[in-house]
Amino acid sequence: MALYRYVKETYEKRLRIPRIVSLGFIGLGLGLLVWTVWPIFAFSTFAQQLFVQTITPVSEDTMNLNSLAISGSGEAVDYSNANTWFPTHPQKKGVTPVNTYSVSIPKLKIENAIVMVAGDDLSESLVHYGGTPLPGQYGNTVIFGHSTLPQFYNPKSYKTIFSLLPTLTYGDTISVTFDDVKYTYIVYDMVVVEPTDLTPLEQRFDDSYLTVVTCVPPGTYWKRLNVKAKLQKEV
Repeated sequence: MALYRYVKETYEKRLRIPRIVSLGFIGLGLGLLVWTVWPIFAFSTFAQQLFVQTITPVSEDTMNLNSLAISGSGEAVDYSNANTWFPTHPQKKGVTPVNTYSVSIPKLKIENAIVMVAGDDLSESLVHYGGTPLPGQYGNTVIFGHSTLPQFYNPKSYKTIFSLLPTLTYGDTISVTFDDVKYTYIVYDMVVVEPTDLTPLEQRFDDSYLTVVTCVPPGTYWKRLNVKAKLQKEV
């Protein structure tokens, strides 16, 4: 009597493990796709109230730059270089008494982020757009910063520092320390505009304002989020 016997493996059994592995890879791929696309979809869907087609100048004193447009050449643009954001209205590189200062946004856990006045490299610092007023002065101070998918957010990395900027709401604070003086700005408006829209650079001189700019939806360069804030007066 034989102590053992051979059993022919069925075709279905031979395919079972490869099929499970294949389904696992497909599920992983779909999961990564959703993980990447969801922040973009969510912002585009739930932040529609921030989108505008045009912006009307706020007063007769406003410098209306909206008629200027970026002429597309079809070439790839390096958005790490601040000078490529508004090529038709380049930064002014004049000498300033202070070349750097710092910004803190408590809600986003951003503490003393360095801002370079008329800087070039957004991967190394935030950039104060050269030619706009300095903090505390009358007019509109404009600061640019990078953003990416919220999953990669790191408040200490200038490549991701403004990824959560869309989560700010009216009344949130942005603190600026310039020349050892601290200024606190209160967010009063948030709008999304086209990359060719130069209204973030508009000026009004009845008070001290701050506009913080980054790309949206998160992880794309499709639009620009402008977070507008006004200097809080000391009582």
